[in-house]
Amino acid sequence: MSSAFDQYQHLTALVPNEIVTHSIITDVTLPNGGVLALLTLDNGLDAKKPTTLGPATLIELGKTLEAQRERAAAGEIVALAVTGKPGFLVAGADLTSVAALKTEQDGRDIAQVGHDAYAILNDLGVPTFAFINGIALGGGLEIALAANYRTVSQRAAGLGLPEAFIGLVPGWGGVYRLPRLIGADAALEIMIKNPLNNNRSINGPKAFELGIADAIFPAEDFVNDSIEWAAGVLSGSVTVKRANAADPESNNDDAARFREAIAAGHSFIAQKNWGMAPAPSKVLEVWEAGIGKTQKESADLEVAALAELMQTPQFKDTVYSFVDLVQKRGKRPAGAPDASLALPINKVGVVGAGLMASQLALLFVTNLRVPVVITDMDQERVDKGLSYIRGELDKSVAKGRLHGEAAEQLKSLVSGSVSKDVYADADFIIEAVFEELAVKKQVFAEVEAVARPDAILATNTSSLSVTAMAEDLKHPERLVGFHFFNPVAVMPLVEVVRAPHSTDEVIATAFALAKNLRKTAVLVKDSAAFVVNRVLLRLMGEVSNAFDDGTDAAVADQALDPMGLPMTPFTLAGVVGLPVAQHVTESLHAAFGDRFRVSANQQTLIDNGVKALWAKDENGGQHVPQSTLDLLTFGNTPSTSEGLLTRTQDALAQEIGMLLDEGVVAGPEDVDLCMILGAGWPMHMGGITPYLDRVGASERVNGKKFHPNR
Repeated sequence: MSSAFDQYQHLTALVPNEIVTHSIITDVTLPNGGVLALLTLDNGLDAKKPTTLGPATLIELGKTLEAQRERAAAGEIVALAVTGKPGFLVAGADLTSVAALKTEQDGRDIAQVGHDAYAILNDLGVPTFAFINGIALGGGLEIALAANYRTVSQRAAGLGLPEAFIGLVPGWGGVYRLPRLIGADAALEIMIKNPLNNNRSINGPKAFELGIADAIFPAEDFVNDSIEWAAGVLSGSVTVKRANAADPESNNDDAARFREAIAAGHSFIAQKNWGMAPAPSKVLEVWEAGIGKTQKESADLEVAALAELMQTPQFKDTVYSFVDLVQKRGKRPAGAPDASLALPINKVGVVGAGLMASQLALLFVTNLRVPVVITDMDQERVDKGLSYIRGELDKSVAKGRLHGEAAEQLKSLVSGSVSKDVYADADFIIEAVFEELAVKKQVFAEVEAVARPDAILATNTSSLSVTAMAEDLKHPERLVGFHFFNPVAVMPLVEVVRAPHSTDEVIATAFALAKNLRKTAVLVKDSAAFVVNRVLLRLMGEVSNAFDDGTDAAVADQALDPMGLPMTPFTLAGVVGLPVAQHVTESLHAAFGDRFRVSANQQTLIDNGVKALWAKDENGGQHVPQSTLDLLTFGNTPSTSEGLLTRTQDALAQEIGMLLDEGVVAGPEDVDLCMILGAGWPMHMGGITPYLDRVGASERVNGKKFHPNR
């Protein structure tokens, strides 16, 4: 029997290795005797392998829905519901498949096949439901939006429309349906703000609160509870009310709110330095152009936008960043020992109770659910650290991220002491104390005196020598660098630092631990400031030097805007803290000399208690206060914006070239991964080393590209 989806069959030849997510139909008899067709999306792989949407998947989904539409017309079913295998509705489009499409027409076809399938789900002839049992991203969430009704699991996580982040637009109805379902401001949060804020997603309780889902149920019997609820909707005993729904086609106030939110979105994009990326603005353009149009007319806009964006260099760069680096290399880290060598971690010790140490303790207890003990020099500091951890757990309960019982259990696992004797039975002990080598060596001497001989010791140092810390240890082979980035809960990177004596078992345990903490680990050799801070401080140093040499502050700070970084250098210095930035620069200067010039002006600011160069004026603008300028001394060799950008590009190419020659990481891909995950290098820029290749810096400085075959 022919199908309307046969016309898309040519797409499958372009993606011969697609892992197909199959559409499996199970008939469920409802209490009134009617039949609900339960469509389960399942790729047949183990529970951790996400389901995705490629051409063959969408064609099969479309044909399955065609068959169910015929059954509905024949009176064989009274409803249809879509759900997924445990933990997933669908994790979104298969970007590898999308990247394999060669022409703009291919892009139109992949967009259209999704719209055609989802249109059937939206108008099947009987009511349709989506049971969001887990991750639902991009096209996965758009499947749910296309259904007539939705439920969500209380434990569902990873819901969102991240397309603006990965260089696309929500191309299968999301731009049209989501704002009309939950209102303009909430839709702006999901489609623009969350993607451009480190690609955040929401959970089940938040989806219910916003109105994405009509009902929420516990995870334990989620599908059966959802079926029972659906039966109530069908019988009329359950009434669905949507308080947040908007109708800009009939309501002028809603149309005005849409336009206000869209204007706010453009401002947000500019503030986040995403102006170089076409996708976020394109999302807003499609949204605005769809006001007053039908869903079908808006679908045409989405198809055109998706096809256009698939051909842009920014999307291809995003595929490299997101697929090749984050999803592939990040999950199979270069140089990591065999995972089978990893040792079990049943208790964690954190030396310190300050903010960084408390963040680490919170991360460990939340993800490992094992006892975690913190120490500090006095009880007041310990109590403050424990109070912070408990307060953060309470916030998670208030936000619906944790159940009250779970939070109380986690609180019971965290303890504190002023004595390091509490580390006697710990398996992994990490220090997060003052960034001074002598202080850290003293800490490890005290810890080693009480720790088991097989306990792993770790340092969270950002720039100091792990090798030097190990010099006086009785067991230097058990020390590893385990460097997190601030804020710990948000930043996904951990630099695993291998010192000369570190054993494979210790390094394997560090990688396994990072994975269990839901972080991406990259193996680095022990070298001053490792990767992220070394590259970042070289960049910041060039800008700081230009300012000291007489360049106007605004010119210096905005010269790197074409890189699309999440913050300007001076803003970043204020966020990191001038003393921290100065201390790392001093470590780098000691190791590498005048490539890292220690700024006398910055030291003057620190000595005078000035925390940041920029200050806000009464209108919200920023300026350098005259009182700050009066403290500083400047040269008379100012730079132009263009000259500073080129000089910084060349400095980065030089530093990364040296870093690779020293074997700090296995390859340029690891530098790219570190900068994306640890410094917020934009995905759409395709990694820092391809960027330096594109602008010619690699060849100008090193005589060759980092990626000669790209």
